[in-house]
Amino acid sequence: MGSMLGIWILASLLIGMLGIHKRFGFWGFFFGSLVLSPIIGIIMLFSMEDNYIHTKASE
Repeated sequence: MGSMLGIWILASLLIGMLGIHKRFGFWGFFFGSLVLSPIIGIIMLFSMEDNYIHTKASE
């Protein structure tokens, strides 16, 4: 039971780290995957775009 909880928390931390540049950020993805499920967190992570500003290079 304890190892399963540890894996759940580590997976949530990893998802949070991967979600730093997304809309919800680290804390949103961390708590979302911690409360719901790391699998739901991965689905949310891959369904959102990055927060980078896309600009056209001037010619």
